[in-house]
Formats: sequence, structure tokens, C-alpha cells
Amino acid sequence: MADNENPDVTGNVDRLYRTDMSRRALLRLAAGSAAGLSLSALLAACGGGDSTPTPSSGGGQQGSAESTPTQASGGTPAAEETPEPAGEGGGVITVAITAPLQSLDPANHRDRVTETVLRAMFDGLVTRRQDGEIVPEIAESWEQIDDTTWEFKIRSGVTFHNGDPLTAEDVRFSLERVAMDGMMDGETSPRQSLLPPIAEITAPDDQTVRIVLQSPVPEAILLAGLVHNQIVPKAYVEEVGGAGLAAKPIGAGPFKFVEGDVSDRIVLERYDDYYGGSPDMPPVGPAKADGVVFRVIPELSSRLASLKAGDVHIVQNLNVDSARSLRTDPNIVVKSYDGTRTTWLAMNVTRPPFDNKLVRQAMNYGLDVQSIIDQVLGGEAVRMTGAVPPFSQFYDTSLQPYPYDPDKAKQLLEEAGVGTNFQFVLDAQEPDRAVAEIIVQQYRQLGLDASVRIWEWPVLQEATLKGERQMLLGSWGNSFRHPVDLINPTLMTGGRGNYSQYSNPELDELLEQGPWPARTRRPRSTSGCSRFCMRMRPGSSSGCPTRSRPGPRRCRTGSPVRTAANCSPIRGWRARARLRPACPAASILR
Repeated sequence: MADNENPDVTGNVDRLYRTDMSRRALLRLAAGSAAGLSLSALLAACGGGDSTPTPSSGGGQQGSAESTPTQASGGTPAAEETPEPAGEGGGVITVAITAPLQSLDPANHRDRVTETVLRAMFDGLVTRRQDGEIVPEIAESWEQIDDTTWEFKIRSGVTFHNGDPLTAEDVRFSLERVAMDGMMDGETSPRQSLLPPIAEITAPDDQTVRIVLQSPVPEAILLAGLVHNQIVPKAYVEEVGGAGLAAKPIGAGPFKFVEGDVSDRIVLERYDDYYGGSPDMPPVGPAKADGVVFRVIPELSSRLASLKAGDVHIVQNLNVDSARSLRTDPNIVVKSYDGTRTTWLAMNVTRPPFDNKLVRQAMNYGLDVQSIIDQVLGGEAVRMTGAVPPFSQFYDTSLQPYPYDPDKAKQLLEEAGVGTNFQFVLDAQEPDRAVAEIIVQQYRQLGLDASVRIWEWPVLQEATLKGERQMLLGSWGNSFRHPVDLINPTLMTGGRGNYSQYSNPELDELLEQGPWPARTRRPRSTSGCSRFCMRMRPGSSSGCPTRSRPGPRRCRTGSPVRTAANCSPIRGWRARARLRPACPAASILR
């Protein structure tokens, strides 16, 4: 999902400087799914695409986005400059992001990169700590009233960037814009599925919000969805509409909007009256940094050049080779984190030869996943054994992955009546090129006529969802840490991430049963779903990689040390900070 987005997702810069910035100050410099936050993001990156897809020669952009020019609202820093970090108690952090933003309206996107920026300006009822625990943010507390009713108490003293107090009515309005059909200026929010089906949201008084669900849902599912939903000022949005909010966003987060363009850069400055954020994520209080600048730099080579030149202090989305090289630079720190994004091959089950279950099983036997993890990803991944990743509490330890058995693969292909004399194309994005090429090499060793084709993601996503591609090297974030956030969108009939076009009433029934028993630790349907998928194989599970995230640091003496994000070519991870006691490094939880 949650794309959750990604997730991403979701994220948080924890102490960009040892004394210059509080951890809460830049909470969510990268949102999305993250392990928990979505970012970003169980998020699949959203965006448009040409009606006639055209392969890309490279670039690896996550997607085009609408360009919403905005006017300066006053204050510093100027968008034309790239300020250098200051000393104690000041400075501006410059972050290189990988793609244009979809919108500056927190209800009108489904994208990890977008959430990265928005979560610096907007806070939600709850947030997620580095250890994965969901803690209060704008909400002070919550309790379950009955099977379907949850009551949240709103923290007092919270204000929006225009000075208006944040009340329960703002929370009700914000959640309804996402949860209810047609409530976003007549449209339905693309983030609606991040929340369980909601029957009603009320605000009995200024400090109380009640959410009535359509059916019982585990607390973890509801709270994980709320992590990805931010609060906007009702009066302001009703006055200017969604377009006005996107042009000049006003939130209640640690930084406020100055100026920017979603396709170029976004400039933020510290909000001095910030309430301080979650008390469960100390230190609490306004940011010590003067501001944050997000610069859109899609090309990896350009991001690296900007990092090395000191023009930016944090970069996103490196590949393994780049990270390995950067680790030799004494001025750059590469931080690693465990991820929640899983990677797989989605085979189009509506087109030959992958409409044959025996062929799909053969493709699993013919793929040496562990060698890819070891040789291409540098060991920075964990092998999947089924549809549920190993970090999930619902992981079935009795399942074993398909062994690498080329002879078995050839035998199954013969039984399927296709042999090894068929041709297919593996479609992928530029950041996944190295993995895709190794996969194709392994399939060629079986005698298959396989090739790789590289696309920009919006074009590839649209074509794949239409069933126009044969095989996709894809991935999905799981910031909820629950199967509903991963299996449902990718394997349920008509799921927004069902790139294999798979449809089976038996599996749909299992998925519909699975997530909702609120007090069941491991629903039987979850295990049943994993075993069902192992038999039918709509895709081939690969791994759950670790990822490095960016985070500048300042030691007790000396100048700032620039840092870079390292990730395997497979994108989107949950970040968990690893801080050094003598010289805490900044990190981004995504």
C-alpha cells in the first residue's frame, strides 16, 4: 500500500545535527511507507503516462507529476540559493529527492516521495517511531468504545501555520476528505484505501473525535492507516479549495511552506510556534534548523555530484555500487536500515505462456534468488518464502522457498507443452536494471529467449495494470506490517497493484476473511493464503532488502559530514536509525 507509500514511507529525520536540530524537528523528512510510515507508503508510485507506451533509455524516474507553481509567502531561505548549514542553532538542510511531487495536498497523492515532503509540513493523529511502534502525535490518547467505535482525544495547544487552533473539527474534516467518497472537491481521495472502511466520523467537542468503522478492524490496521493521513485546517480548505491548499499548503508540522514548484524544489522554514510533536519521540520542541529545501534531482549521477559538491546534504535512492563507492569517501556517511519492501516477478496470467501454472512454477525453480541477493545486492536482502515477508508477525515459518533446480524447471516446461522454445520480455525500471539483467541471464541458461526492457514507471505501471506486459520486476511496500497491506492490493482480483492480472475466487475469499479478526494474532486465512500462493504462483517472490538512508551529521568538532542513502536497486524500505553515541548521525525513517 500503503504505498505506504513508502508507504516509505515514511519517514523521519532524526537529529540532522548533534545540537542543531531536534529529532522531532524534521520528523517525516521522508515519509512513505516506510515501515511503517508509507512511506510511504504501501505505496506504488502514482502518475500519468502516455497512452502509447514507449521504452525509456534510462533515467529511472518514479513518475511525472503535476506542476503546481506557487507564490512566495515571505521569509527565508530564497529558492534560488542552496544555503549552507549553519553552526549551533541554525542552518538549512537541503535534500535531493528522486522525482517531482504529485501534489502538496496531503489527500491528493499516492506517492512516497510526495509524502516525504508533506510530512515535514503536516502532522497526523499518530506517528511511528524508529522501532516501529505507533505513538500519539496530534492525538493525546485513544480508546476503543465498542467493536467498531474508536475515540481520540486531541492535544491542546496545537496551531496551524496561519495561527488558527487545531480542533477536533479539523481532524474530522481531514479524515472525511480521505475516507469518504467524493469528499475531496467532489473527487475521491487516492489515499482512501489506506484507511479501513469508515461509516462515520464525528467531533462531539473540540478535543474529541470518534471514528465508527463499518466492521471490526484490528487496532494495528486502523492506527497504521492513520499514520499516513495528515490534518489540514478546515476553514482554510473550505475557503481556497483543494487547489488552493496545494498551491499554498498550511499544516501543523514543524516546517511551514515558503515557496516552490512540485517539479523543481520546495522551500520550507521553521514554524516557531510548533507544539513540539509526539512526546514519545524526544527531544520535543520546535526545530533548531532554520529551514529545509527539497530539490528534485531525478538522475542518480546528478544527485551524487550534488552530494559530493556539498550542494545537497541528503540524497535518496542509491544503488549498491554507488553506496559501496561512497563508503570510501571520508566526507560521506552511508547508513543502512532494515526494509519492509518486497520484490518479486509478476507474470501476466492472462497471456501465454504464463497462463499455465506449470510454467509459472518452472520460472520459480529456474531462478537462483540467493545468488542475486549475494552477488548483485551485496547480501543486503532477506529471501522471501511466500507472500508474507519474514518481518511480519503473520509469517509462516513452515513454508520453504522454491529451491533452485534448473532440471526441474525444464521438466515442468516440457509437461506444460511449451518446452524452452518461447520468447518473453522482462519489463523493469532503470534502478532495477542490474537485477533484471541477471534474472534474464538465468532464464537464458534454461534455453529461454528472454530479454530486458527498461521503462519509466508511470508508463510501465499503466501498461502492466492493463495487462499489456508479460513479466514485471516489481516491488511493494508493507509499512502496515500486516498482510492486508501487501497481499490484498497485489493479489486480490482488481487490486491496484495486481500486476499479474491474477483472479481467483478462493483466494479473494481468504483475503476478505483475513485481516479483520481484531484479537487474532495469526488468522488462519493468512497462512492459508500464503500456502495457496505457493501452489498457484502468480509471481516469483524475491527478497526483502535492507536499505541505507541519508542523514547528515555534525560531530562535536569539525564541519558537517554529508551523507548519502544506500539502497539496493530494489526501492522502498523501512528505515530504522542506528545512531552513534559519540556523534549521533541523522537518519530518515521511510
